[in-house]
Amino acid sequence: MRYGDRLIVGGLDLVLPGGAVTAVVGPNACGKSTLLRGLTRLLAPAAGTVTLDGSDIHRMPAKALALRMGLLPQQPVTPDAITVEALVRLGRYPHQRLLSPWSEADQQAVEEALRRTGTTGLRDQPVDQLSGGQRQRAWIALALAQDTDLLLLDEPTTFLDLRHQLDVLDLVAALHAEAGRTVVMVLHDLGQAARYADHLVVLKDGQLAAAGAPAEVLDAELVKAVFDVDCRVIPDPETGTPLVIPKGSPLRHTTASD
Repeated sequence: MRYGDRLIVGGLDLVLPGGAVTAVVGPNACGKSTLLRGLTRLLAPAAGTVTLDGSDIHRMPAKALALRMGLLPQQPVTPDAITVEALVRLGRYPHQRLLSPWSEADQQAVEEALRRTGTTGLRDQPVDQLSGGQRQRAWIALALAQDTDLLLLDEPTTFLDLRHQLDVLDLVAALHAEAGRTVVMVLHDLGQAARYADHLVVLKDGQLAAAGAPAEVLDAELVKAVFDVDCRVIPDPETGTPLVIPKGSPLRHTTASD
């Protein structure tokens, strides 16, 4: 996948498991968001194909693809003065047919998306006046209103404090558990990725460094090779999932003396 003449992601032969939560991780500028854009047809591959259940997504009608794939892009642009409910209603666009009125099924899908994301009480609030965590939930509600079996999230925890990061990730886990949705999300925090994902995709310099279950691929050697960080990887005392503990630097432990 390229931006102009610049190759960002190349040589990937990757299968993402259905009915699972996949986290895409890697250093800054390694191609994580570019990969997700390629998976959603926002960016065409320079070579090869991207398939969904065996069908080339670039040969599928846009509306047909939108009925199967929901997307939360990185830093989505909120329309001016739009309320939460009006934003979520946009998720029903792929289900609308020419001259067909807004249906009870459409409204039920909106109500369910609001309920699942905890935004029912915010339905009349302007989206641009919400907190970061509330705004992310509103955008996730839009994606849910599409009622797709596949949900892709590009850095859903960016710019959120720890509490709101965990709220969003707990919501993603609940959505997967309730309906068996396939979720693919780009994350920065390795511990969160290991805790919430069934499958990890690790990128370095636009290439695939590792892929598989977190407990199988995430170790100190991989973290050193990909992130250039010396660490220990131990079981998380709460979940048993891999937890990355960076080794201390002597400089960090130096104290000033008189």
